Amino acid sequence: MGDLAGITAKLPYLQGLGIDAVWLSPFYKSPQADAGYDVADYRAVDPLFGTLDDFDSMLEKAHSLGIKVIVDLVPNHTSDEHAWFREALDAAPGSPERERYMFHPGKDSAPGSGDGALPPNNWKSIFGGPAWTRLRNDDGTPGQWYLHLFDTKQPDLNWENPEVHEEMRSVLRFWLDRGVDGFRVDVAHGLVKEAGLPDWEGATAMVEGGVATPGAHSEAVEPHTAHPHFATGAEPATGAVATAVEHHVKPPLDPPSPFFDQEGVHEIYREWHRVLAEYDGDRMLVAEAWVEPAERLARYVRKDEMHQAFNFDFLLAGWDATRMAEAIESSLDAAGSVEAPSTWVLSNHDTVRHPSRFGLADPTTFPKGIAAEDEQPDASLGLARARAASMVSFALPGSAYLYQGEELGLPEHTSLPAEARQDPAFFRTKGVERGRDGCRVPLPWKSAEPGFGFSETAGTETPAAPWLPQPEAFGEVAADLQTGVEGSTLELYRSVLAFRRAHRLGSGTFQWAEEHDPAHGVLAFHNRDVLVLVNMGTAPIAIPAGLRVELSSDGGSGGASLPPNGAAYLVAQ
Repeated sequence: MGDLAGITAKLPYLQGLGIDAVWLSPFYKSPQADAGYDVADYRAVDPLFGTLDDFDSMLEKAHSLGIKVIVDLVPNHTSDEHAWFREALDAAPGSPERERYMFHPGKDSAPGSGDGALPPNNWKSIFGGPAWTRLRNDDGTPGQWYLHLFDTKQPDLNWENPEVHEEMRSVLRFWLDRGVDGFRVDVAHGLVKEAGLPDWEGATAMVEGGVATPGAHSEAVEPHTAHPHFATGAEPATGAVATAVEHHVKPPLDPPSPFFDQEGVHEIYREWHRVLAEYDGDRMLVAEAWVEPAERLARYVRKDEMHQAFNFDFLLAGWDATRMAEAIESSLDAAGSVEAPSTWVLSNHDTVRHPSRFGLADPTTFPKGIAAEDEQPDASLGLARARAASMVSFALPGSAYLYQGEELGLPEHTSLPAEARQDPAFFRTKGVERGRDGCRVPLPWKSAEPGFGFSETAGTETPAAPWLPQPEAFGEVAADLQTGVEGSTLELYRSVLAFRRAHRLGSGTFQWAEEHDPAHGVLAFHNRDVLVLVNMGTAPIAIPAGLRVELSSDGGSGGASLPPNGAAYLVAQ
């Protein structure tokens, strides 16, 4: 699975890449029902990944190399194996232990109306299926229901309870005292629920850009019970994996979700802002908040709240000059209205990698994973477009986030077998949502070694197999084959990040250039003394005379024209 000592060993590679900080997904003690986003102990390292001493060593090494460390905080829910939830199960309804979570009686439990067999409301889990699970009392009779916006093993905390506020502030201080530089806040828009928990007929998902075929979120199968069916290579108990998924843009939430983007979340982040202000140095909070429109997202980064928020409008724009231009403009305007930096991101651990998305017939679609029976991306076209789009994100003012492996041009694993999948969303939707495993496949470090160098022998002749199988194509883009190779994606990333630093583009200025023409596929803007030209269309475009091309995404030298369909030039003026 990789571990903290492994990260420490790769820190020189990250320093050579030219990054400023690394954000780690959860490494806390966890039963791993959702890749660590089901936290059983916020103050302990899971033995899978090492010890607190290993964390301290990694942090010290990172800081010695000039790299800041951001850890993942999961405040919306805990694991059902967290001590608090176990105490709640042993306690009576209405007890202080149960008040830490969202326990409620059934909708029809009033005297004379029924036995509480109906859940408190009709909310659906983000991972598919119902968002409520009913307990059984010690005597075998049905008990209360508890809310889980994600998997049943991830019960939602009750943020109306002051004890929850105090506990999470204590967790912040625990890691700040160890020297971490900041926190990425998981589901930052989801902590507070609307009073009364009203029914809601809308559809929502963790990634708001698209939704699978209607009906995907029904009759869920739990991953921790369904998994054995796949471990033997047999068909799922519910039948074969669903056929190709129809993808379409999800309309805006109407009415607004009663469990996302509630006003009460902002006071929580004001509390946390005050906690971080107690510490010396540059400490930060970055929100994972799937909120629309951009003006709503900007409220999370007001002066007394968080410092940054992931810009998913930019990620969702896809390979389309008009959509990308609109996302850039609205993001900069919204962030500027509260004097915050914008952020730029094209891939993460919840999305299909952008080299694969951009290689689809419609490069603006947003599939929930890709399986072998789905449309397969055009790998070379997708990579060309991805390299150009990445140059855009690094040339914009603000903070740029890159997902592990995108510097190698890694594609999505689009033929991952069902028996290898681990994402709860895959099981709870019976395979209609392919899930996120395809983007989480371990990195290829060495082309000629087992597991492409991800696992070491640890005293045995054969290294352990990586926790998700790697496609053969990864061997062609392994880090050792790209290091020092002119024109490789790895060297392009290193060059662009060095250029970004040298020209101070992150803290720069922005204005559209005279050449900007998104209707014809041309994206062009100025940042300080740099002109960025991108051809997202299907015909070559002329390059203004007298300009010197410093970097190109396609390896071109900057002739009289910019090639179509995936070329970006950074031009020093």
